[in-house]
Amino acid sequence: MTSETSRDACLRSFLSLLAERPFSRIALGDVAERCGVSLGEMRASFASTIDLLAAFFRATDRHVLAESGPEAEDFAGEGAKERLFEVLMRRLDALEPHKDSVRGLLRSARTDPVLALNLLRLSQASQRWMLAAAGIDCTGLSGAVRAKGLALLFARIVNVWLEDDDPGLARTMAALDRELATGEKMLGMLDDLAFLAMPWRPRRRGAGPQPAAGTAQG
Repeated sequence: MTSETSRDACLRSFLSLLAERPFSRIALGDVAERCGVSLGEMRASFASTIDLLAAFFRATDRHVLAESGPEAEDFAGEGAKERLFEVLMRRLDALEPHKDSVRGLLRSARTDPVLALNLLRLSQASQRWMLAAAGIDCTGLSGAVRAKGLALLFARIVNVWLEDDDPGLARTMAALDRELATGEKMLGMLDDLAFLAMPWRPRRRGAGPQPAAGTAQG
């Protein structure tokens, strides 16, 4: 079994176990046994179950990024909100085959604060890539705030998606549209918030109240 194939096998086994039992009860040996890979071979790719979880996030990112990008024809002429809506729906499409695993993961996170923190960290990193795919700035302090806000927003949408039995995902799409409409107002303020957080920066042209006509300039 090649290294690439063994990594994929380990990840598939991890996800199948995640659909069956709490995250805390999944041991590395369980994953290796299920996929028929030795622990030594598995160690070449993964150091922990958190590593396996991170690999799941990266695999989902790659799936979405393979189909997305601001240069894509289906994004032509669309605004940032519409592009982000499409990217996040593609992310849910990528997660659809693993819905039971995602459900089990979130159930575990409700009683495991360390896992919950790791999920937020991994989701924030993934959402930077989703912002990039939608052609939205994800650099610097404002990019970090956007990514964290989007991670929290997406977590709320995932909870709706898990309960949405409609093949067309009408409830999920409506919830995502509402969340992005609200988030769009917040995201529009982020440049100002980042500026306020870095007071040593020179004021931007047009920022703040302008002096009244005739007032002496110092």
